[in-house]
Amino acid sequence: MTVLNLKALRVSPRILFAGLAIVTTAACSPPPEEEVPVRVEGATAATVNGEKIYVSDVELEAVARGLVSAGTKVKAGDTEYDTVLNQLVEQKLMAQEAVRRGLDKDPAGRRRLEMAEERILGNLLVENLVAEDVTEDQIEAMYQKQVALQQDDDEVRIAHILVATKEEAQALFDRIQAGESFESLVSANSLDSATRMEQGDLGYVSPNDEPPPFPLVIANTGEGEVAPPFESADGWHILKVKNRRSRAPKTRDEMRPDIVTFLTLEQVAKIVRRLKAEAQIQQGEPGLDDDGATPYRLPDTDTGPDAPDDPSTPAPEGTEL
Repeated sequence: MTVLNLKALRVSPRILFAGLAIVTTAACSPPPEEEVPVRVEGATAATVNGEKIYVSDVELEAVARGLVSAGTKVKAGDTEYDTVLNQLVEQKLMAQEAVRRGLDKDPAGRRRLEMAEERILGNLLVENLVAEDVTEDQIEAMYQKQVALQQDDDEVRIAHILVATKEEAQALFDRIQAGESFESLVSANSLDSATRMEQGDLGYVSPNDEPPPFPLVIANTGEGEVAPPFESADGWHILKVKNRRSRAPKTRDEMRPDIVTFLTLEQVAKIVRRLKAEAQIQQGEPGLDDDGATPYRLPDTDTGPDAPDDPSTPAPEGTEL
């Protein structure tokens, strides 16, 4: 079995973002004499010499700096909000002063602004790929594969209560949550005659040998904990994980960020390979370089014993994150 990290995409994130410049060639042209002003609707956090900073700007910046998680609302008076807003006000003042001094018209300054725009456009493309191509179904499918890989050598001791209906299962689960012991409810309620007198004990099992959805339920249940009711072909179960002989796999929530990152970089790698194949890229400029223009190829920066031989090869199936 192959153990794999994000490097298994066979192309480094830095190279991926360098390749994104292919789609932003238009950003290198000088802006028109009269640019259309950008209009953003939303609540205003501050106005600096007539230019607005929006509450949404503060929220996005707070997320980008890791001060709050995505989707978290911040408001005036919150430490994160006030800190970021003060910094954005100072940034706006400095930008206005740079414009007043004509630094945005300097050729070197204009080129740096164009390069910053290219980076932002690349980031927007990645966000678009996440929104459109990294779906919850893909995340769930990847998680199930990872759980199977991580539990391949596991031995877990489990017990269960088997009942006929969802309502019965939920009522028993609620009683356990209220303080009754799992074991005290087995003999009077479980339909599994083989384990009813053994406090529901199924012994040590290999999770991957159990039918769905047992592997996922076991993966998401800590040692000594009872899982919420779930249905199988036999009926409704309340399952308890009594002991593990190996480390528990990560839960879906714990693994989700790595899966999203992996799927995102996989999508970016695909689009970069396509764009590079379709683009005409040359290094140098005929007439200025003695040797003329030569085909340009992005360098492969992966090094070390685990470095792939071919940076364009996609990640293999059945590998562990």
